[in-house]
Amino acid sequence: MEDKLEHFFSENDFDFDQPNTGHEKRFERKLNRQQPTHQKTPWKWLSVAASVVLVLGFWLGSNHQKRQIELADISPKMQEVQNYFVSTINRELKTIEKNRSLDTETIIEEALDELEELEDNYKLFIKELNNIGNTTKIINAMIKNYQQRLEILENVLQQIEQIKNPNLLNHEIYI
Repeated sequence: MEDKLEHFFSENDFDFDQPNTGHEKRFERKLNRQQPTHQKTPWKWLSVAASVVLVLGFWLGSNHQKRQIELADISPKMQEVQNYFVSTINRELKTIEKNRSLDTETIIEEALDELEELEDNYKLFIKELNNIGNTTKIINAMIKNYQQRLEILENVLQQIEQIKNPNLLNHEIYI
């Protein structure tokens, strides 16, 4: 180890000279010299102005947007119906996602595509409800849409169960 250190110091040329006289005082003067102060006032005002403009823009935008009526807004009973379907559909989706595997991937993806199509149709029903008004025909179509989604999910769960348990056929177990 000592050989390596001796070799290192002998190979490299280090500056061992003392600094010029007054070096310490010059260094202290440079440290003590006041830094020029920058005026930050214009930037503060610009940032405050930009914040005010953003808040005002969001407020105006939210006030001009028309609130859309949904199924739940029609009556408390319709709100109950919508809450039931939404919670049941979400629960079924979670169950399906837990059972996702290579064997079930195709079935699940096809079902999700169908659900997406039904969701697009539902959005059209909401537009009609807002444009035409509270009609029984639109309300029935919206409820039917939820029922179709639920049927798709139940069918997928049955297919997944058959894939997982091939012996299970029409609710019968063969031993």
